[in-house]
Amino acid sequence: MKLSAQELTKSFGEKSVLRGVSFEAESGKALGLLGRNGAGKTTAIRIIMRVFSPDSGRVLLDGAPLDPNRVRIGYLPEERGLYPKRKILPQLIYFGALAGLNKREAEQNARSLLKRLSMEEYADKRLDTLSKGNQQKIQLVATLIADPDIVILDEPFSGLDPVNAMLLKDLIKELIGRNKIVLFSSHQMNYIEEFCDEIAILNTGKIVLSGSIAKIKRSFSRDTLIIESEALPRLKEQIDNLPDGLISSFEETEGRLLIKLTDSENKKELFNALGGSADLIDAFYIKEPSLNEIFVKYTEAAV
Repeated sequence: MKLSAQELTKSFGEKSVLRGVSFEAESGKALGLLGRNGAGKTTAIRIIMRVFSPDSGRVLLDGAPLDPNRVRIGYLPEERGLYPKRKILPQLIYFGALAGLNKREAEQNARSLLKRLSMEEYADKRLDTLSKGNQQKIQLVATLIADPDIVILDEPFSGLDPVNAMLLKDLIKELIGRNKIVLFSSHQMNYIEEFCDEIAILNTGKIVLSGSIAKIKRSFSRDTLIIESEALPRLKEQIDNLPDGLISSFEETEGRLLIKLTDSENKKELFNALGGSADLIDAFYIKEPSLNEIFVKYTEAAV
């Protein structure tokens, strides 16, 4: 399946929230939908879910208008939406029924997911007796109870400790492996890089960057190298004696050498020039920008 948002616009009063937003997500892949607070991510998500109608533009599934009666969408909101004073299993069954399951199916699915997340002992507890992280896991069960075709996760790792984060990671990877369409929104860029092949970055209601993370990183300047070595003082002596014009600067940072080339094409020449020091080099590679650096570059200023 392919989910396509095409030229979505949306205003609330005089405030323009989306201005021609387009992106695509495919089965078996996760798309990272990124942006600062107020960039328009939540509005785009709510349009996909038919909570809002766009002022213009459309949402398609495999080329046809998205029909919520023919496809199931599971949404994990950043602001949680369960009932804190109610027991967990009955309200999970209720949410399953809202998604089209009968009571037996809803209870079976709920218990299976609770077990998967090591939460079965809490089935008869009130939600407000659980920790924030465990409440998050219950919200995830409600999201997935009807085995949705499209899964939208908004800050899914909020409040989770490392052990619970690992459980969620495994579950997300399983969803991707089962050819679900996964939209992933988070400010934790390490999770975006772990799960998503592609990203779409919003800033002030517009897509300012989209595409393959790997290709985006390769589009940045590749004139900075990192050398790792257990003998940095000796290696720095060798670099001090390199021919003029090969590098513009170098510095030691975090136990590595960061070398700025005068020209990105000088990589091979530098490596050959250090050939006599090859036994000192543990690793020699291009410094690519982190996704966090890319995000800041495209969102720190209004567009």
